[in-house]
Amino acid sequence: MGITEDLADELAIETIKAAAELGDDTLFDQIAQALGATSTTTQEAFLTAVRVRTAQQRAQKMLADKLARARAAKP
Repeated sequence: MGITEDLADELAIETIKAAAELGDDTLFDQIAQALGATSTTTQEAFLTAVRVRTAQQRAQKMLADKLARARAAKP
């Protein structure tokens, strides 16, 4: 990845953790607006990284839940 994507991804990781800790679902939008004020390219890279990482986390949780249910159902 290029520097923009690398920095945006790093910020996305930090923001996802902070949003979870703070219980603030609007934090992503606040950070995106701050980025967009100076760099729409970085803003888009950040939002993409947030979407990708959030989707991946949801999918991993779904997979883990399905495996846990299947393992619990085995005699």
